[in-house]
Amino acid sequence: MKIKPSLVPKLLFVGLSCAPIFTTKAQQSGTIKRVYVSTKGNDQNPGTVARPFATAEAALRAVEKSKQGKATTGIEIIFTGGTYYLDKPIQLSAALSGTKKLPLRIKAADGKQVILSGAKLLDLKWEQGGKGIWKAKVPTGMSFQSLYANDAHLIRARYPNYDASVLPFQGYAADALSPERIATWKNPTGGIVHVLHSGRWGGFHYRITGKDGASKVTLEGGEQNNRPSPMHETYRYVENIVEELDTEQEWYLDEGTATLYYMPSKGKDPNQLKFVAPQLENLITIAGSANNPVHDIEVSGIRFTHTAPTFMKTAEPLLRSDWTIYRQGAVKIEGAENCSLHANDFIELGGNAIFVNNYNRGVKISGNRIEEIGAGAINFVGDPEAVRSPAFRYEKFVPLDQMDTLKGPKSNNYPMDCEASDNLIHSIGLIEKQVAGVQVSMAESLRILHNTIYNVPRAGINLGDGTWGGHEIAYNDVFSTVLETSDHGAFNSWGRDRFWHPDRNKMDQLTAAHPSLILLDAVKTTKIHDNRFRCDHGWDIDLDDGSSNYEIYNNLCLSGGLKLREGFFRKVYNNVMLNNGFHPHVWFQNSHDVFRNNIVMHAHQDIQVKYWGDEVDYNIYARKEDLQKDQAKGIEKHGRVVAMNFVAPTFGDFRLKNWKDQGFKNFDMLHFGVTSKRLKSLATSPEIPQLIQKDTKEQGVKWAWKDGNFKSVETLGEQSAAGLPSIAGVLVLRLDENGTIYKSGLRIGDVILNYQGEKIDKLTDLQQAIKKHVHADQPKILIFRNQQQQKLNLQL
Repeated sequence: MKIKPSLVPKLLFVGLSCAPIFTTKAQQSGTIKRVYVSTKGNDQNPGTVARPFATAEAALRAVEKSKQGKATTGIEIIFTGGTYYLDKPIQLSAALSGTKKLPLRIKAADGKQVILSGAKLLDLKWEQGGKGIWKAKVPTGMSFQSLYANDAHLIRARYPNYDASVLPFQGYAADALSPERIATWKNPTGGIVHVLHSGRWGGFHYRITGKDGASKVTLEGGEQNNRPSPMHETYRYVENIVEELDTEQEWYLDEGTATLYYMPSKGKDPNQLKFVAPQLENLITIAGSANNPVHDIEVSGIRFTHTAPTFMKTAEPLLRSDWTIYRQGAVKIEGAENCSLHANDFIELGGNAIFVNNYNRGVKISGNRIEEIGAGAINFVGDPEAVRSPAFRYEKFVPLDQMDTLKGPKSNNYPMDCEASDNLIHSIGLIEKQVAGVQVSMAESLRILHNTIYNVPRAGINLGDGTWGGHEIAYNDVFSTVLETSDHGAFNSWGRDRFWHPDRNKMDQLTAAHPSLILLDAVKTTKIHDNRFRCDHGWDIDLDDGSSNYEIYNNLCLSGGLKLREGFFRKVYNNVMLNNGFHPHVWFQNSHDVFRNNIVMHAHQDIQVKYWGDEVDYNIYARKEDLQKDQAKGIEKHGRVVAMNFVAPTFGDFRLKNWKDQGFKNFDMLHFGVTSKRLKSLATSPEIPQLIQKDTKEQGVKWAWKDGNFKSVETLGEQSAAGLPSIAGVLVLRLDENGTIYKSGLRIGDVILNYQGEKIDKLTDLQQAIKKHVHADQPKILIFRNQQQQKLNLQL
């Protein structure tokens, strides 16, 4: 949707006059008083509809003055139509709070489009240069990372060139940092390198600080993922390099000379275009504290746009999840109670849309449209100081003798009893790749309901840790996920809480000896129910490392099935998994997990599972041979095969016809996602898959060598269970503990990556390497264990 230009562009927050307001009867309607802000206003005006203010700051100060008189009326600040270019964020403090019955409302005038922009309108005089490139002067000292011409987002000069059809990054190239290409750059200082994590668990961003010789650059940054790794060898691109300005709609700013270069479409004169450059990261901040909260403020009907990218500031680790964050958004809410954002649009943003930070209670985010943004959509994140014995990296663990073993949080500085509902979220993570439609970390009892989320680079909904549970995630429609990354799901969670140790053997010992540790953080049960999930590049529901204390029921999984990696107390029942099934990975001996009365269309895809929890039984299969495979594992004694005779599969209704609630119970499958009329008219739906009920080719050729069995890593499940960056290597399936290679240190579940200097991607590579180095008495191997590489010498 195009953004209308301002009628009279001007900056907000110029000087304020304390002129009286609310002086006429026309301003009053019952118990509501109204103050107006207009692009044609003046801060010397009284704020009436006929004589409005020019800035939000003038209106807010007048409201605060009115409240000092203990007014008992409700107040509305109404923006008339137009674009308001902010020169600093709007600050809503506790002094502006309303009441439950009479909240302070900040809203758009009825039927008018009101835009709050973080950009500066540029006054440019373009001169034509060579090779189709024009140039213009900008104010000295001005800097910006994104640029728009007539509301169209332009591309900062980059290699390879932008191609909307290519993922990741809309174009990537293995030679983006090749010596040959770097040699063509005269002075790349200030250039940016965007690259995926080597395991594709998100992205990294680096700033070029200079050249080291003729064909190498120096870099700073790379803090955007909490699981450090080398750069991905292929998925990378560079931008903000003047020599790469070589195609239409690209631009480059030379900050040293304050010169902007731009290549318009052929035949276009940029002097006829309106250019804006995002400057602000934040447009509205609602800021109070637990002791003095902002309360009862509503913001509605406003479009937030053109904030500055913040990817180089995304560096704060979130406990032991894979994330780092930057605590900022177009709207940031902190220290608030009973505040709401309703029916707003968040479009064309450089960073996060909404950040609900630390202490918040009763905050509601509903009916919003969020699209085309650089980072995450809705973030609920608490204070790590509220966590007992927090650890911040995957490989870190607080020793038991140093651990605070009291249950739950140690302060109230985190979001609780907040809600994100009826939001349409899509096309996010355009710059940052470790993002989600709704991200939760260090929070309690949130409600994530009736959202539609799609076209995201990673998870649609992500819970970064178990602290402190109690969330309800229901009636959401989440699809087209994990489009640019790997090893993830439409819904994803981690649970690397106090009990969790990066060494699985030590964690087994710890939880067996001290089971009370398990639910110290995941205090309340999180419920995931009545959602529709589709992930074609991972799992529909992915409970990863240590995720514990979940109840999962009445979900329709369209593609990727459901995964439970090691964790405790998960109860999964009454779900439908189309063309897929159940993926249990590396379970604990006493997990107390339950998986029953689900419809599955594959045999269970278990990996390194010796113990099957409290119950895996009574599930419904499409094929007899799949049930027989699972029964051979000692489970599914009461499993059964039923004809998959669904009500209307073409239309997504996978209720069983003529079903008498025999264990499995039919549930509503036609009312997922957004509910408001406005958003339903804009939302799309997932592709409904055709059912596949035929035999598939068996994978897993096994090879017996020495005292063990081996096979190639072939599936996403095997990759995820081992924590590998890619589907490659040879998995150790079985070892005789009296054998020589076991005594050399090799273990079941290890993945062999290298043998005597030979790279091992598949079983035949290992066979050939052993044959080639047959005379090596103590061959050197490189293995992957506990998500780390280790070296061993085999005693043959």
